[in-house]
This record gives sequence, structure tokens and C-alpha cells, in this order.
Amino acid sequence: MNDMTSTDSGAGLLSGKVALVTGAGRGIGAAAARLFAREGARVLLASRTETELRGVVEDIRSLGGVADYVVCDLGEGGSVREAVAAAVDLYGRLDVAFNNAATGQPPGPMDELGEDDFDQVCAVNLKGPWLAMNAEIAAIRATSKRGAIVNTSSVGSLMANPDLPVYGATKRALNSLTASAAVTYGPENIRINAVAPGTTLTEMLREWDDRSPGTIAHLNSQTPLGRAAEPEEVAQAAAWLLSDRASYVTGTVLRVDGGMWAA
Repeated sequence: MNDMTSTDSGAGLLSGKVALVTGAGRGIGAAAARLFAREGARVLLASRTETELRGVVEDIRSLGGVADYVVCDLGEGGSVREAVAAAVDLYGRLDVAFNNAATGQPPGPMDELGEDDFDQVCAVNLKGPWLAMNAEIAAIRATSKRGAIVNTSSVGSLMANPDLPVYGATKRALNSLTASAAVTYGPENIRINAVAPGTTLTEMLREWDDRSPGTIAHLNSQTPLGRAAEPEEVAQAAAWLLSDRASYVTGTVLRVDGGMWAA
């Protein structure tokens, strides 16, 4: 169903839609791929690690969902365009996309980050979504004519982020890119939003906590709900933003942070 004004609560939230999920091998992306399939979408998963992608696709198919995967370097334009084309080739069109792929940085002051690490964070966290949005918008224009895109930002983009300064800077830039795209492509009925997760139990966060024990507990102490999110809780917010039930929402960075920013 492509009618963006539909509010049929009897169908899955993404029933009938074709969805692309990047960074889909683990964490929030894997949770989103599983959720989108349960909500009725046909899903194409993209990331760099084939073994992870294959495992998530097998899980989805075992529950009766429709999914496939493509290995993709999300910082390389040709690879990203091929992934988007694969969704159209497989399913005939593209309706929605969740640009979730991201990379972290070694925590620490700005002057301690190496130039190669800086370039990698910028390539994946900013250039990657820019490449993806360009290809996704072209595919939506050519097929479904209207659709929605959600980018994964971070609550760390909304404040000073001395432990992860370049990561936070790329996510703040992504917020700006999201807003600009929303204004540009809204007249074409393409909605573009972002989710800004707070403390979320992903592999990236657990690795940080392993290097700096107590990190998760400290972040939880700053969160009114007093706990970290499960990846599916962030995926649920993305699914709503991509669905027809959010048909008048665009240009928004939706915090999914347990109240951390409110506090």
C-alpha cells in the first residue's frame, strides 16, 4: 500500500512496503529488519558482514517474513547504489529506507583521535547516509513516487560530547542533512526524519563498557527511565516514522533516549 494517508490499524505498520535497512547485520539495524518484516514489509538488508546478514535473513524467513541481503560498503558510492538497485530488482520498487549504519570512535579527547580514524568516522556516519539518501530518493522517485527515509543520529549529537567528539559531530551534521533533505524533497511526498537513540544495548556500547567499565551504569544514572534501551525500542520508533501513521511528520530528529536530554 502506497497511500501515505492510510491509517488502517488492522494491517501491519509497514504492510505492503519494500524497505531497505543499512547496518542491518547487528544491533539496531538487525532489530529493525526483523521488526519491519513482522510489520509486513519486504526487507533488503545491507552491511559489510555477510555472515551477520545471512543469520538475520534466516531468522526472518523462519518466521514467515520476506527478506534478502546484499553485502555493501556504505562509504562507497557505487556499492550503495548497487544495494538500492538490488531492492528494486528484487521487489519491484522502494518505499522506505532506514539508514542505520554507523561506526564509533575510540573514546577520548579530540586531539587523541588519529586522522585515519577521523576519516573513517566521517565516511561511514556522514558520507554514507548522504550517498544512501541520494540513491534512495532516486529509487523512490522512479518507482513508488512517494516514501519515507529515517537516518540514525544520536542523542550525543544534541549536546557537547567530549568522550566521542567526532562521532557526535558527524551525527550533528547528519541532523542538518536530514532537515535539509526534508525541506527539499517534501514537495515530492518523500518524508525524511531521524531517530536519536540514547543509551542502547548495542555491540558498540558493550565494547565501550568493556574498555571503560561502568560506562553503561553512568549513562543510566543520567537517564530518567534508569536503564538502557533494547535495540528494538529504537527500531519501533523508526518503524513508526517510516509508516503511513507518521504521514505529516518530516524534518524531525526524534529522541529515543529514556528522557536523557529532557533531564
